Formats: sequence, C-alpha cells, structure tokens
Amino acid sequence: MESRAITETLSISGQISIADVTSLAQANVKTIIVNRPDGEGPDQVNVEEIQAAADALGINVHYLPVTSGAVTDEQAREFGTLLSNAQGRVHAYCRTGMRSATLWAIHRTAEGEGFEYIQNRLAEAGYDISGLAGRLTGFTGNAEHIPAYDVVIVGAGAGGLAAASSIRKRDPRLRIALIDPADTHYYQPGWTLVGAGIFKPEKTRRPMARLIPTGVEWINSAVALFEPEKNQLQLEGCRPIKYKQLVVAAGLKLDWDAIDGLNDTLGKNGVTSNYRYDLAPYTWDLVQNLKRGKAVFTQPPMPIKCAGAPQKVMYLSSDHWRDQGTLKDIKVQFFNTGPALFGVKEYVPALMEYIDKYGIELTFQHQLVKVDGPNKKAWFKHVGENTEEALIEVDFDMLHVTPPQVAPDFIRVSPLADEAGWVDVDAHTLQHKRYENVWALGDVMNAPNAKTAAAARMQAPVVAYNLVNAMQEGNRQSLYNGYGSCPLTVEKGKIVLAEFGYGGKLLPSFPNWVINGLKPTRAAWFMKERLLPEIYWSLMLKGHEWMIKPTIQDAESA
Repeated sequence: MESRAITETLSISGQISIADVTSLAQANVKTIIVNRPDGEGPDQVNVEEIQAAADALGINVHYLPVTSGAVTDEQAREFGTLLSNAQGRVHAYCRTGMRSATLWAIHRTAEGEGFEYIQNRLAEAGYDISGLAGRLTGFTGNAEHIPAYDVVIVGAGAGGLAAASSIRKRDPRLRIALIDPADTHYYQPGWTLVGAGIFKPEKTRRPMARLIPTGVEWINSAVALFEPEKNQLQLEGCRPIKYKQLVVAAGLKLDWDAIDGLNDTLGKNGVTSNYRYDLAPYTWDLVQNLKRGKAVFTQPPMPIKCAGAPQKVMYLSSDHWRDQGTLKDIKVQFFNTGPALFGVKEYVPALMEYIDKYGIELTFQHQLVKVDGPNKKAWFKHVGENTEEALIEVDFDMLHVTPPQVAPDFIRVSPLADEAGWVDVDAHTLQHKRYENVWALGDVMNAPNAKTAAAARMQAPVVAYNLVNAMQEGNRQSLYNGYGSCPLTVEKGKIVLAEFGYGGKLLPSFPNWVINGLKPTRAAWFMKERLLPEIYWSLMLKGHEWMIKPTIQDAESA
C-alpha cells in the first residue's frame, strides 16, 4: 500500500491488506473508509476482514462502496459527513484511490473550495482529476484534446493481453491502448495447484508492467462508462477516451456477498476458496491439518470461471488424505447447484471412478446460501422445480466455497450488456450484436462456452483477425467454435483432460495415443504442471498462436 496524504487528516490509497491496517494504526489513523465494493479483484481483501483487523486495533471502519465511474453527489456528501464526524486521522481507499479522491473533490467543491486548489492537492498526491473540471466548474472542455486510439482494449487479463499481442502482430501500425487499473497479473489456473501444495503462490503472479506488449500503451486506470454511440468511453475521474475499435475483456466478478455470512469467515474457521490468491495457501493448510471430520466442497449456479475447479480441489484434497491414511476418517461431500457432475457427459464415467474411489457423497441441485464459520455450519437450498423451501443444515470441519459469479458492475450497467449483464456478442465472430466496432472475449461475454483460460487463448486470434479485417474492409472472417479446456486434476500425477466446444462437442487437441482425454493420464498432468504455465506466459500473452491459428473463410459463407 502506498498511502498518499491529501490533507493533514486524510490519506488515500489503493487496496489495503490486513498488514496495512497495522501500519495505519501506527500512523495514528482512527478511521478507515472503504470505497471499493467487495469482489472486484481476485486478490482483494473483503471489508469484513479489514473490519476484524481494525476492530482489534481500535480503528473505526465505514463501508461506502462506489461503482467505478458512478460517484454520486449523495455518496460525496456521505463521505464528507464521515470526514467531519471522524476523530483523528482518516484513511480512504478503493482499487487505485481514484474513487476516494473523486469523493473528496466533489465534497470539497460542495463546501465552496475552489477547483484549482482541489486539483493541485490531488495532483501532488498523484491523482489527475482534470476530467472532473466539467462537473466541478461547469467547463465542458474541448473535444480536440480527447485522446484517441485505433484500438482500445478494456482489461489486461489473459484475454486482453493475448488480444493486444495478436492484434499488434497483424498490424503494428495501429495505435493500441490497454486499460486496466491492476498492477499485478495472475495466472489463475495455477491456484488449484497452490491449494494442493504443488505450486507456491508467487509462481502465479507477475508485475503487469512486464507483460504489456511492446508498442501498446498501458492506461493504468479503471473504466467508468461506455458511450458506444460516440465511439468513446470514460475513465475514472471523467476522463474520456475515443476509439475506432473496442475490445472488452474485463473478466467477471466474484460475488462473495451473495452467500450470507461468508465474508465474515473467509480465511478462518476452516472456510476457504481457491478462487482468491491469498486464500489458496489456506486451502493447503486446512488439507494438511484435517485428520478426521467432514470436508464440504460447493459449486454455485453457472456460469462460473472454470467449471471444473470446484471438483479439482476436492479430488486433490482427497488424494492427499488417502496418501496420509486419513481418508477413512474424513467424510467428503460435494454440493453442486447443477443437476450433473460435469456438463459434458463423456467425461463423467472417468470422474465417477474417482468419486467412488474417494467415497465422495454427491448432492445435486443444492446451492450454498449461508455460512456460520465459528459454529462450523452451512446451509443449502434445494433448487429446481417443485422443491421445498426449507434450508438444509450441514456441519463441516473444512468448507471450500466456489462463490457465485457475475459480470463486473461497470459492464452490467452499460449499453454493451445483455439482460443478464454479460457483453452481448455473436457466439462465433465475437462481434457485438448491436455495435459493429465492439468485440469481446474471455469471461465477460455471453457466448455459451466454458469460461477458461484455454477458451480465451482460442478466442484472442479470432477477435484479432476479425477486428483487423473489419478495419481494412475485408470480406473474410474467423469463427470461434466454442473451444474450452478443463484439465480435471483427479489425483496428484493424473488428469482427465476435458476439451470441448459448443454443444458439448469433443475437441481433443491430441490423438488418443498421446493423451486420451476420456481417461486420467500422466501426460495431461505433465502438461498442466510443466507446460501450460510456460505456454501461458511465453506464448499466449505474447501473441504466439501455436496450435490455435484461426480458420479463415469468406464472410458470406459464415
């Protein structure tokens, strides 16, 4: 955390950690204002965890969540009230600090402070609020000074970085901007292995600055608003950006708040999740220390990031307990909101062999809705037609939660979204259904494919080809076939490599004599543990399209 002083009594920063709370206490901070909504990032500490750490140090915490780019006057007034009522120093934070800075600027303007003073104070702290001039002073600005790019890509996750590299390789003359407020990039498929003690968490993260493709401009900010009718978007701080082509690769949001009581107990009381960077090591701690009792694993409604991940952790944990000779004393239960073990039936027989081998109890169409960590209890509701409304209470000693997942807030409220909140694209061309110069890939879009890194790897060259071809007014296009891959880690050293496309069609990358995806193989494990991380960092993110070069055809025949 880099704390930046705004006044003698107020400091602002990006996301803080539990350890930062201690540092703030040592700096005599008495109040923390949280302006970041829970669930925005994969490494984000939730407000309940900050609250618990602050309570122990006598610091007051106020939760005033603000959606990126949607700061209201009412929120600014509430921010001002919190400042006025605070005793001692105050620290406010969001993802980058920009929302907190905006709240303070609007509050001070309402109090009669001049814009120049406000702008200078924030500039000294590293926050550019020039885009707020129109809102705070009535000045509308000059459109000639709005930055403009040939291609703007929103999101520097797996899909965004791969698309940026692939587009630039096809036409290095294009001026490309990549927008993302995160300073760290994560190889999220590796967190399953972190939770099994196979990878160290540090192996799954790298500084974002090292990954931005050469010749691509990185705008280290968050998108606040899309204005596709103007070929424009707004960054935090009301800073407009113009584009000729827009690519949206903003990922998804982990909706921890959808489960009552979950935020209060994550990372303690035996409650964990491999879906968060800082919690995957806790999963491994729990697995090692559980000698007897009950281990419960959950899967929420679809869609989710990597539909096999809720099972992977269960199989690897059970394999460890079997090796330690403790599995006989541990009851393993899997509660799946869906009606089947896996969505592609051809892979179910191989998985069922391990369900039987580990003695796992399966319960389908039951969704986790509430957790009481201190009392080690979880409640599930029965979903589907003609189901009872009463909740089912389940005891646990270890609970691995896969949270419900939704589109990011700024996507759900945008004109790019469908009724469910996902970017609305043609499932094959990945072009937006209403805006011809808008494209999407990765977890954020509504194509009915599995949300996996392998899917994004296949989608990036499709988007790159179609976008560049559209700019050059060509009449050819590439079509995405729905490919996704889910390496199901059924035991340490063996994987069932599920590869499939739209409609559950099997799309194996290798002949059966190399890897038979319908059976657990050591070759697939070797690929998952040794090859895929290097393919991700050295090939995918750099635009090398090994084994995924897009198939091209005339647009008329598509």
